[in-house]
Amino acid sequence: MEHSLLEKKLSASTLRVYVAAISSRHIKVDSQTVGSHSLVTRFLKGAQQRNPPRAVRVPSWDLPLVLGALRLPLFEPLDQAPLKWLSAKIAFLLAIASAKRASELHALSVSEQCIRWNSDGTGVALWPNPSFFPKRLPSAHYNQVIELAAYGPSHPPDEEASSAELLCPVRALRCYIQKTAGFRQSDGLFVCYGGLRKGQALSRQRLSKWVVEVIEEAYKSRGLPLLLNIRGHSTRSVSTSWAALRGVPLSEICAAASWASACTFARFYRVNVAAHHAVAAAVFQEPSGPS
Repeated sequence: MEHSLLEKKLSASTLRVYVAAISSRHIKVDSQTVGSHSLVTRFLKGAQQRNPPRAVRVPSWDLPLVLGALRLPLFEPLDQAPLKWLSAKIAFLLAIASAKRASELHALSVSEQCIRWNSDGTGVALWPNPSFFPKRLPSAHYNQVIELAAYGPSHPPDEEASSAELLCPVRALRCYIQKTAGFRQSDGLFVCYGGLRKGQALSRQRLSKWVVEVIEEAYKSRGLPLLLNIRGHSTRSVSTSWAALRGVPLSEICAAASWASACTFARFYRVNVAAHHAVAAAVFQEPSGPS
């Protein structure tokens, strides 16, 4: 059994799930639960050393490419965009701007106690539903507010939005809430936009799917091959890595992403977002001196 599990190259985290399931039903061994028995803990430690987790060091998709697509038709003009893509756009922008888990975004609400717009229109503050209790967050990050600032110059309604404003999550959020108000049946921020469940609360899994669909559509619009195995959770890695590249302090990144330590970011999330851009910049840079 031991060799069979190791030969399958199952990750240590997967093996821990198996052990937990067995331990919950199995009688104690040597007055200890199966999961705490020394033989089992030594086996799990050896399994991790034999098949250590592989940190992804290169992003699986290109953030600038996706942001560029969000400025194009299908997503803009915002008030004319299909509700499907307006919904997906605000989901993606909030995921990127906040670096939150899907469960935290899913817990956001449009109730008065959970959303507060700045009176001067410069931003919005969002809180999760008070009943939301995350499983893996330090207590300091419970019910953490998401504060978003509007950016891009204001303009009359009959004028086009600026390039920066097209990516403003505050603008997209306001439009999304207005467009869903007429059929909304839930206080949850994200609701189904069609079908039998129109207006009802969106599932967390479907919310992640919206984020992935934005990435896939961006690549499709550029005539690029569709990416495989893209996960909504990848926005946390990409957004925080770009923030670090732009000089945002690690303390602020960890606070936004609800990480207790910068080690979590360094070990599991940080990717080299500049890698594929740096080569091109070097190749196409004009010589500074005579040839």
